[in-house]
Amino acid sequence: MSKENGTGENKRLLLIDDDPNLILLVKDYLEFRGYEVITAENGQEALEVLDKDTPDMIICDVMMPQMDGYSLVEHVRKNPRTNWIPVLFLSAKGQSQDRVKGLNTGADVYMVKPFEPEELVAQVESSLKQASRLIQRQDKGSESSSPKIQVPFDVELTPTELRVVQFVARGMANREIADELNVSQRTIESHVSNMLGKTGLHNRTELARWAIENSMA
Repeated sequence: MSKENGTGENKRLLLIDDDPNLILLVKDYLEFRGYEVITAENGQEALEVLDKDTPDMIICDVMMPQMDGYSLVEHVRKNPRTNWIPVLFLSAKGQSQDRVKGLNTGADVYMVKPFEPEELVAQVESSLKQASRLIQRQDKGSESSSPKIQVPFDVELTPTELRVVQFVARGMANREIADELNVSQRTIESHVSNMLGKTGLHNRTELARWAIENSMA
């Protein structure tokens, strides 16, 4: 996991906001810090992007036309392919009950506009580190701090699934695995989805831990 160097090297962020000025400002700032930024103007457009792409993190305005941030996050959390992605809410509403609603809906971070770009970058880096920390801890072999992942003992992976899960355990994104195996990202996503179905696990992080704990990786 050499990407843990505080910069956004190779990390893809999906930025959703209906304010083109904010999009420009935030996109510039994040790209300057080394992140790759995909943008969408509303939740509906974001779902279309998520159909084809799996970003490392989502930054989303709460109040948007067509589909607001809350509805979008509910969609993201229901889908096993995206439910592990950290979500950062941007909102003009700073009341305590607004923050509580945002976090209860499934956002990981709630930031109030106007915000300092530096703070946004810090929150993004913190969320990405958190998302990879589970795998990091397994890499270091300290399994005692968390119970082993339980799956049905008779899970049988196909040779291709086994290769895919080894790449997942290395922390590679679906897009990178697709390039490595010379297939479409969709194909990789369906392999990951099949493995989640077979194992009963909830997300890629658990899949990676399971592979590492069972010496597949």
